[in-house]
Amino acid sequence: MSLISKVQQPDSNGRIQHVTPESAGWEYVGFDAYLLKKGQSLKLSSGDKELCLVLVAGFASVKTRHAEFPNLGKRLSPFERIPPYSVYVPHNDEVEVYADSDLELAVCNAPSKGNLPARLIAPEDVGVEHRGKGRNQRLVHNILPDNKEADSLLVVEVYTDEGATSSYPSHKHDQKTSPDETYLEETYYHRFDPEPGFAMQRVYTDDRSLDECMAPYNRDVVTVPRGYHPVATIAGYDNYYLNVMAGPVRLWKFTWEKDHAWVNSDQYPRSK
Repeated sequence: MSLISKVQQPDSNGRIQHVTPESAGWEYVGFDAYLLKKGQSLKLSSGDKELCLVLVAGFASVKTRHAEFPNLGKRLSPFERIPPYSVYVPHNDEVEVYADSDLELAVCNAPSKGNLPARLIAPEDVGVEHRGKGRNQRLVHNILPDNKEADSLLVVEVYTDEGATSSYPSHKHDQKTSPDETYLEETYYHRFDPEPGFAMQRVYTDDRSLDECMAPYNRDVVTVPRGYHPVATIAGYDNYYLNVMAGPVRLWKFTWEKDHAWVNSDQYPRSK
């Protein structure tokens, strides 16, 4: 089974990506991406899933059964590097999105049985972090981290400059019974500036029973069922990715690959 979902031409609803537990061969994470024209609307039913709608680029008004969130949006491109507007939608709800401008919308989903209300996640609610050093730096927007209410979903967006690495040193979160890790499936929705760019992403396990290296292009999705999953950008192209994670326990707990953990230490960057 391929770990990369290539971007598709928009269907009648504007959908360009559709990753389900069935297509990914796992249990929890689903991901869709849409490109809507100004004035276009999209209606969704959450069913037995909770949703996190992320306005990747553009402006929109969002309405659920019991809440309305009009005139959302702050950025026309994710590469403005300001936190986005997002909307949390509980299970057994209906949602309508109206595009107030051309809109790039991500719809993240995972199983839910709770009773949380629909809510707005405004830019000021998003935690901003600068992680790493040297050529292993990234800007992180924590949209729906594990210290914010949800049943299953974890959602974060990450910026990596040209010629750098992220999701590195290599780490993994694929153990259901380990005290050091939680089991979390994960998707990466990639964007590039300029758009013709690509990155290299490797997904691999300690025993190399899984070892794949991919070149995601603009709006491709990489699925990570298990193992380590670092990203390396190439010269000339900045990278953005939107991560969606979910599993049986809603906690982001991971272990580093021992061979490369030294990059977190004072030994890096190396003196020359």
